[in-house]
Amino acid sequence: MTLRVRLADTAGFCFGVKRAVDMVYQEAETSNNVYTFGPIIHNESVVNDLESKGVNVINDVLEIKDNDVGTIIIRAHGVPKKTLDAMESCKVKVVDATCPFVRKIYNIVTSQGNEGRDIIIIGSDTHPEVEGIKGWCNTKVYVVESEEEANNLELADDKPLCIVSQTTFNHIKFKNIVDIITSKAKDVMVVNTICNATKERQEEAYKLAEESDVMLVIGGKNSSNSQKLYNICKDKCKNTFFIQNAKDFDFSILDNYNSVGITAGASTPNNIIKEVFDLCQKKVLNNY
Repeated sequence: MTLRVRLADTAGFCFGVKRAVDMVYQEAETSNNVYTFGPIIHNESVVNDLESKGVNVINDVLEIKDNDVGTIIIRAHGVPKKTLDAMESCKVKVVDATCPFVRKIYNIVTSQGNEGRDIIIIGSDTHPEVEGIKGWCNTKVYVVESEEEANNLELADDKPLCIVSQTTFNHIKFKNIVDIITSKAKDVMVVNTICNATKERQEEAYKLAEESDVMLVIGGKNSSNSQKLYNICKDKCKNTFFIQNAKDFDFSILDNYNSVGITAGASTPNNIIKEVFDLCQKKVLNNY
């Protein structure tokens, strides 16, 4: 029995994450006292490597307020406007690595709020990206994560609405939630702000899981988009495993199956994906 191993084309860093990580490494090479506001991505190996290069994580602007020199980097998730204003009032250099697709949402919610629309964000209320988006809203804002929450949502009568989404949200759930909300309100502007890379990654994972005996989803334990990939794959392949790296998986499990699919979240470095893929390929050679 020969094991077939397939790696998703979309596995690994998305554009926004790669851009942010590259910006931090560049600053680490040229500057002293470099900070990221929160972990630059939800991946411990990257955060630890940056720490070894002198990049520290802070979670409050007050931690650097009295510093005369240094650089603070805003991660791809972005920050609320009041946090950005507080950073810019400090003496340190501010490098904004907010994903351009997230920044686009800021512009949408601000302009639509100015037009008198309340804002509905479809996503996780505690996710840093959503926290950032809320901080750019200048009118009433709701956060909805599930169909149940959408059904229970109480809206102001005849108030026009604008719906946006966390960029990494499940695109099928987004459509279902939008359908519920639009059935309850008269004037709803819907802007699907799920980034194309997320949609493609989720669709490819779904198809790969359908065709595989085993699915490996590689991602950081705190990575929201990786967890969504896991849930999508688990629906189609009961033998789906969520791992952070190769050490988390017993590769002898593959001896009992014909095919394995591999995908990874947007914050998973290529070297971790390659190690998992290579070990799966090693099983192929050993069993040949």
